[in-house]
Amino acid sequence: MAVTNAPGESQWKAAALNEIGLKAFANWEMDKAIESFKQAAETDTSNPEYYLNLARAYARSGNYPDAMRSLGSYLQVEKNEEVAERFEWLFSSTFDKVESSLMEGTQQLDLPMQLVSRAIRMWLEYRLTVGRQPLHIQEPDLWAASLTYLICKINLYDIDRVEVASAYRVSLNDLKSTCNLIVKSLDLIPADYRYFTGDENPLDKVFEAAQQLESFYQDMEED
Repeated sequence: MAVTNAPGESQWKAAALNEIGLKAFANWEMDKAIESFKQAAETDTSNPEYYLNLARAYARSGNYPDAMRSLGSYLQVEKNEEVAERFEWLFSSTFDKVESSLMEGTQQLDLPMQLVSRAIRMWLEYRLTVGRQPLHIQEPDLWAASLTYLICKINLYDIDRVEVASAYRVSLNDLKSTCNLIVKSLDLIPADYRYFTGDENPLDKVFEAAQQLESFYQDMEED
């Protein structure tokens, strides 16, 4: 006769797995985070937080199809209708207010469509990162301007903050503070692999140099 875990035991185990996933996520160990969140969701199928964390980890690693599948599983168990409605919008074929503003502003700035699509992807990941916390978008133009400026900076696209602020009719101070919020939330870096559109990423040379340096020091220690 098979032995089944008591409900309380399953919930405790799932919570422990979720905690492991959160620590791995914070340390950018995405494979470990994904596996931990996946196990947590399988152990306690009624907790929406685990599915949402799994979606966040997939998005952070650039796997958006699996992120959306996990989000679909999340919506099946989310009981908070207001939060669920916010995430259901991600499956809509229409733009939200931020995306609509983004399309207008980037067209005015004549940005390449590749950058625009990456900016929309950044907005998706930001909403996943916020998770079930309240998300107040009182100034869509400000968020759109921030996404535009950040995607340009990441891709080393020559554009001035003043130019972006003017196109979206937002203040420079507000633009700067919102950009900082997004950077901190998504752990953005220059030429970030998630959003870089060029054929050759400058980070490749940095990592290659770091590996060569590490190999050099190892050789010195062995000698």
